[in-house]
Amino acid sequence: MNNLYNTILLSIVTSLIVLIGVLVVVAFLTLVERKLIAASQNRKGPNIVGPLGILQPFADALKLILKETVIPSNARKILFIFSPIVSLFFALLSWAFIPLSYTAVIVDVNIAVFFIFMSSILHVYGIILAGWSSGSKYSFLGALRSTAQLISYDISISVLICCVAIFPRSFNLIDIVEFQDHSSYFVFYLPGVFVLFLIAALAETNRHPFDLPEAESELVGGFNTEHNSSFFAFFFLSEYASVLLMVFLINHLFLGGWVAFNSTTLSLLFYLVKILFIYYFFLMIRSTLPRYRYDQLMRLGWKIILPLSLAMFFYLLTVILITNYFIN
Repeated sequence: MNNLYNTILLSIVTSLIVLIGVLVVVAFLTLVERKLIAASQNRKGPNIVGPLGILQPFADALKLILKETVIPSNARKILFIFSPIVSLFFALLSWAFIPLSYTAVIVDVNIAVFFIFMSSILHVYGIILAGWSSGSKYSFLGALRSTAQLISYDISISVLICCVAIFPRSFNLIDIVEFQDHSSYFVFYLPGVFVLFLIAALAETNRHPFDLPEAESELVGGFNTEHNSSFFAFFFLSEYASVLLMVFLINHLFLGGWVAFNSTTLSLLFYLVKILFIYYFFLMIRSTLPRYRYDQLMRLGWKIILPLSLAMFFYLLTVILITNYFIN
C-alpha cells in the first residue's frame, strides 16, 4: 500500500513539475519570438520591462489577469467560461506522453504518438465551444475554419507518423528514438516525409502562414474574438504549448531526440540546440512568408499533402515487404 501511495505521489509531483515547466517555458518563448521577429524586421521588440525586456512575459500575464472579464450578454456563459479551460487542458495533457530520456516520461505506453494526437484532436472541442458559445458569427466562423484545418492536417500527420513507425514497428516514442540511436536520424532516411511533416505541423498548430482562423481582415481575431483577460490567456498558452509540443515531437521523430553523444552533458546541449533550431524555423517562417488564403490552405492539405503522404507510406510499406520477402 505504501508503494502505491509513493507511486501516486511521485506521478503527481512529476506532473506538476512538467506542467509548471511547460507554462514557464511557453511564457518566455513568447518573448523570444517577439525579439527574433523584431530583429528580422529591424525593430527593437520588448526592451522596457526589466533588463533587455526579460520581464515582459510577467507584465503581460499580470495585465491579462487584472483586466476586467467581460462576457457577452448573448453568450452561453457556462460553455463560454469552460471552453478555454478545455483547450488548455488537452494542450497540456499531451505532454504526459513526451519522453525526455529513456526513463524520464510520465506515461509510457506503446501507442504514445496516437495518445498525443488524440489529445490534439480533442483540443478542437475547446475551439468549437469557444466560437459557438460566444454568440458571435465572427467567432463561430473562426471556430469552423480552425476545426476544418486541424482535422484535415491531422490525417496527413497521422499517415506521416506511420511512415516513421514502420521502421521500428512501434508507436512508442522511446522505441523510435532508440531505433535512431542504433542506425541514423530519420531526417536522412526520409527527407520527403520530414518536409511534409514540417508543413503539416505549421498548419496543425495554426502557425503562420497557415493562421487562417485568426485572419484579422475578415474574422477579427478568430474563435477567441469575444474572449478576454484570463480567458484569452488560456487560449494563448494552449496555442504556444501545442507549438512547443510539435517542436519536441519533430525532434523525437526525425532528429533522434536526446540521442547524440556518449557524454550526458553534450547530449543535453545538443538536445536543446535541436529544439531551439526547430523553433527558430517556426519563427522565421512567421516573419518572412505571407499568409495563405483559406481555399489555398485546404487545397494544399487535401490535394497535395495528403496524397503525397499516402503515396510515401504505401511506397515505404511496399519496399519493406519486398525486402523482407527476399531476405527471408
